[in-house]
Amino acid sequence: MTDMTIIAPAKMVKPRTSSQLRRGALALVMVPLLALPGCVSIGAGGEPPSALLTLRAANSIADNAELSTQNGAPLVVSLPNTPRLLDGIRVPVQVNDTSIAYVQQAFWADKPSRLFLALLKESLSAQTNRLVLSADEGTAADALQLSGTLAEFGYDADSGRAVATYDALLRAADGSVSSRRFRATAPVSAVEPGLVGEALNDAANSIAADVGTWVKGQI
Repeated sequence: MTDMTIIAPAKMVKPRTSSQLRRGALALVMVPLLALPGCVSIGAGGEPPSALLTLRAANSIADNAELSTQNGAPLVVSLPNTPRLLDGIRVPVQVNDTSIAYVQQAFWADKPSRLFLALLKESLSAQTNRLVLSADEGTAADALQLSGTLAEFGYDADSGRAVATYDALLRAADGSVSSRRFRATAPVSAVEPGLVGEALNDAANSIAADVGTWVKGQI
């Protein structure tokens, strides 16, 4: 399983019994979809969570590697769009077709779109050996431009898996455009912040690898 970086040490816990795991799977805070706030309060009573979750690229740039336009046209990657549900730092749970919940005490260190962008840039640089920039870092006339929507990034209670979906759009220097949907899932053994975070990290890296293969085929 891909390493999952957790900011601040997590507490050690004893192995759970099967009955405890079943109770854990039901320990979800139900939130009406129309009542989702723009900002959230971290933790009960104002107390911060014991750890924050982030994403780590499985394919990373080698130390001291130098990437430049001498290797070819740069790739400019835009911050993914997200639905309102992902425009925050909590981890959503799809309970059923009409109900959304959050994983208790699971909070990202930043919005999922920004974490996914950083992972995608790192992975694409390593896979393509090209200079990869975010849209706010600049562009070039011959640059490939990758944009898209992070449509799903959470836990699906019905399947017991973390789910990520990225709808990508690639625009070449000649103006031609192609699109593709990338989707990945990863099993979650128990609905706990660290385990859900690790599974989402795996799913994000799977998508990044597939996007890299796709982009290389367009270069």
